[in-house]
Amino acid sequence: MQRRDKTNYYLDIADAVSERATCLRRRYGAVIVKNDEIISTGYVGAPRGRINCTELGYCIRNKLGVPRGERYELCRSVHAEMNAIISASRESMIGSTLYLCGREVETNEYIKNSNCCSLCKRVIINAGIERVIIRDDKDSYRVISVFDWVMNDDSVSGEFGY
Repeated sequence: MQRRDKTNYYLDIADAVSERATCLRRRYGAVIVKNDEIISTGYVGAPRGRINCTELGYCIRNKLGVPRGERYELCRSVHAEMNAIISASRESMIGSTLYLCGREVETNEYIKNSNCCSLCKRVIINAGIERVIIRDDKDSYRVISVFDWVMNDDSVSGEFGY
């Protein structure tokens, strides 16, 4: 029996966490790991106590035809990365890795060319997270240095994610 490599192991956990998501467009799960220990997890969903999209039965961004990466202020959800960060102390996140996995709700396929949105990037930078690993398919992923986000400021260039 061959053991799953550690990176895909943590991405598998992020994928499992995403099953709690309440977004009708995309399911995301995030896991923050430091020194081979899980610090926290998060999934995309409405703030605690608020009605989520699965309960409402619709997504306002879908209704308005808002494209991916635009008009997040209309969304009811808090992103998976932010929810994971909210659940951890900054001290425990400094130098950590955030594992991110997303799937399309309609097809259950992994999200192509997924990336953190510009707001999540800012929160990740301030949390002290060192790298983000994003799943592309069952066994493939990208490793992103958060320092690259600091040096290549997308809020200046106009490039946006998610």
